[in-house]
Amino acid sequence: MAGTDRWAFAGVDDLAGAMASGQLSAEALVAACRRRIALLDRGGPHIGAVVELNPDAEAIARAMDAERRAGRVRGPLHGIPVLLKDNVDTGDRMATTAGSLALLDSPAAADATAAARLRRAGAVLLGKTNLSEWANFRSSRSTSGWSARGGLTRNPHALDRNPSGSSSGSAAAVAAGLCPLAVGTETDGSIVSPAGACGVVGLKPTVGRTSRAGVVPIAHSQDSVGALARSVADAAALFAALAGPDARDPATAWAPSALPADHRSWLDRDGLRGARLGVARRGLFGHSPHADAVALEAIRAMRDAGAEIVDPADLPSMESLEGDRSEFEVLLYEFRADLNAYLAGRPGLPVGDLGGVIAFNTRHADREMPFFGQETLLRAQAKGPLEDAGYVAALERSRRLAGPEGIDAALTRHGLDALVAPTGAPAGLTDLVHGDRSLGGTSSPAARAGYPLITVPAGFRFGLPLGVTFMGPAWSEPTLIRLAFAFEQATRAWRPPRFLPTAELRAHG
Repeated sequence: MAGTDRWAFAGVDDLAGAMASGQLSAEALVAACRRRIALLDRGGPHIGAVVELNPDAEAIARAMDAERRAGRVRGPLHGIPVLLKDNVDTGDRMATTAGSLALLDSPAAADATAAARLRRAGAVLLGKTNLSEWANFRSSRSTSGWSARGGLTRNPHALDRNPSGSSSGSAAAVAAGLCPLAVGTETDGSIVSPAGACGVVGLKPTVGRTSRAGVVPIAHSQDSVGALARSVADAAALFAALAGPDARDPATAWAPSALPADHRSWLDRDGLRGARLGVARRGLFGHSPHADAVALEAIRAMRDAGAEIVDPADLPSMESLEGDRSEFEVLLYEFRADLNAYLAGRPGLPVGDLGGVIAFNTRHADREMPFFGQETLLRAQAKGPLEDAGYVAALERSRRLAGPEGIDAALTRHGLDALVAPTGAPAGLTDLVHGDRSLGGTSSPAARAGYPLITVPAGFRFGLPLGVTFMGPAWSEPTLIRLAFAFEQATRAWRPPRFLPTAELRAHG
């Protein structure tokens, strides 16, 4: 398997360079990914990150190799394999299910815009990754990383630990070296939380920076399609390919301007020098002493790299945000409306709306609900239209507290470029009997506001990775990437997984 492992953790630029020099072909790279998936995902430690491989991947790779030989290179992702979360439509022979058996037997008719943009960029769509079923919006007692279609995804760093969700398979696949890049989606934490738990970079863009058309939704006011990678540079390359306007998603018209054509302009090793960073303590620290300790080490490294640290720089609205339920009300209303609209565009399925999904799950409870139920779906089904006064008020409150009175107010009050905080606690034990035990995270204010986040590996405790998150105002992805890249280059905290059976509980580090 030496040939398989040679490129397992190589970055996009190294892979592109090897293809340009003739050391490697896209077809050989796809074959190496397939072998590693067979070795580690289907066998060996059985990560369970990949639910389906694209039967057309080799043909796509051969076409990209032919274009390269003819002197046409589409961009940084030319010939690079990418895995897609199993809620991103592909108009090919692969299924798109959001983890549900109800969507398994009738493939989508067309590519999601995200998939189409990746094809145009020359990427090879390698397959689909497992996720927390319905993007973790089915039950309050769910286990992240489990779906009826894909079963359970394991954390590559410690196999009894949870990879977090809902982009569980995308994060675990990248961490395990099964592919260079993976697409994830986030409503609140579903990119950055699994990225932190699995020790990779996760970039969740501003709502409207990337199109959600053709993606199984939760909520249009918060859903975002983003990137998982082993380095900031690779995440930036994937993000750049995904970003852009789309008539199929009106939110993309909100973006103030087009991004630079070359993502490398955001990558500055000295990008922390002179930056003003605020430490958002209240509500974002205090969930885990291990996460707090790693975050404080990271902040010291930022200061050493030339950043000016303002500590504390709390969100003024955090007291109001803590315990506030307006976000969940918004998600319940929007899930019903948005899922019904999505399913109307998927003819041939045995379900046509949320009520049909609930009935399907009830009929197939032995396979769909062996561990947890669907009480969240039932609550969403009970909601009325988006014209309801309760929805309108909840949306206004959630956005206002998180954005203008929260992140924006903290940034303006202290003259900051970004806020920093721990991404989340060390990965918890997977428990299919009782479900997830969450110790809290950093994603919710940015999720409510629709603002961007990037998490970067920052350290380890007990052999488990921990990340630090940079957050900023809407459309600030280039700034966040610059800061995160400089931090990554200064600390080099990323480590490949060792597929341990459990965490190293006798010592940490």
